[in-house]
Amino acid sequence: MSCRLARKEIEAIKPTNILPQTPFWGRVKGDQGFQPKGFEINVSKKLLNPAKSADERIKEDVLVLIKYINETHCFAYVPYGPKLEPTFENQGVFLEKLSELLRSHLPTNCIFIRYDLMWQNQWSQESDYFSNPDFWQGPPESNIQEFRINYKTNTWNLRKSPVDILPKNTFLLNLDKTEAELLSNMRYNTRYNIRRANKQGISIKEYGIEHICDWYKLYSDTAIRHNIPLQSEEYFANIFRNQDNRENGVNIKMLMADFDGEFLASMFLVLSKNRGTYLYGASSTDKNNLMASYALQWEAIRVAKKWGCTEYDMFGSAPNLDRMHPLHGVHIYKKGFGGYLYHRMGCWDYPYLSEKYEMIKMKEASN
Repeated sequence: MSCRLARKEIEAIKPTNILPQTPFWGRVKGDQGFQPKGFEINVSKKLLNPAKSADERIKEDVLVLIKYINETHCFAYVPYGPKLEPTFENQGVFLEKLSELLRSHLPTNCIFIRYDLMWQNQWSQESDYFSNPDFWQGPPESNIQEFRINYKTNTWNLRKSPVDILPKNTFLLNLDKTEAELLSNMRYNTRYNIRRANKQGISIKEYGIEHICDWYKLYSDTAIRHNIPLQSEEYFANIFRNQDNRENGVNIKMLMADFDGEFLASMFLVLSKNRGTYLYGASSTDKNNLMASYALQWEAIRVAKKWGCTEYDMFGSAPNLDRMHPLHGVHIYKKGFGGYLYHRMGCWDYPYLSEKYEMIKMKEASN
C-alpha cells in the first residue's frame, strides 16, 4: 500500500473542481503571506480502498500552503485537500502516510500540518446523528472522532482541529438539468422572489475590476451589518488579477444587481473546471422588497450552467435548521434554491512538534 510524493510547480497543478486546490488559489494566498507548494501524490489504490488491487495506482495533485506564525516557526495548511478520498476506514492511514511523506518537504520548524478536508463527513452518513431526516446534529465529540480516524494508524497522531477554516457545510446544486427543472426544484417562495425581482426591474450584469469600489461598498456594509471581519478592497482586486483568463483555468465573474442605477446586491462567481462557486456575496438593506439577491443568485446559476459547469457550490451554510445558529438565515436562503446539503469533515491536524502544537491548540480553542 505504497504512497509516493514528488514536487510539482504550482502552475502545473491540474485544473480541478476544487477551487482551493488550484494554481489560482495558490497565487491568491501567496499575496496574503502564505508560501504555496505543489506536489503530485502517486498512491496504491489499495491504500484508498482495501477492496482494490495493490498493483493499481492513481496520481493526484495537492496544493500545500506554508504560513509562518513567527520568525522561527510555521505550519502547513492543505485547503480542501487532499482530493483523493479514501473509504472511511482508510482515511486516517492515508493521512498518516501523506503527512510523513510531506514532512521532509516542509521546513524543519513546521509545527503541524492541517488538512481542511472536503471529504464527506463520516457521521453525516449515520442515522444516529440525526434527530429527524432533515436535521443533522453534527459529529460526536472530538475524542470520539479521533478514535475512529486513528484506527489502524501507527502513531495515533491525527487530531481534530479546534477551529475550521473553510466552510464545513454547503448546499450543492446539480446543474445537469434544464433551467425549467432547476426552477421546479426550488422552493415556491424562492421561485416567486426571482420572478418578482425580474418583474420589478432588477437588472443583473457582469462588471470588471473598474467597479471594485462599488462591490466593496456593498461588501463592507454587509460585513459590518453581520459582524464579519473585513477584508481590504485590495484583497478583492487581487482575486481579479490572479484569475487565469483561460477556459481550463479559474475565471472570476463579478455580477451585480441594480435598480435604476443603484447597486443592490453583488457576488463573486468563480468558475473552476466543472464547478461554479458562490465565493463572496454582498447586499444592501435598501429596497429589500425588490428581492435583488434572488435574481442575482439565479443569474449566477444560469451563467455557471452556460459556462459548462455541472455543479454549483453555495459555499457555506448552517449544518441544520437550528434557529439559534448564526447562519440560520443563510441556510434558509440557500436551501430555497433546491440543492442538497453536504457536510465535510473539516480541519484535521497532524502534529510534528507536539509540545508547540498543544500550545497553539489551546490558544485557538480559547479564541
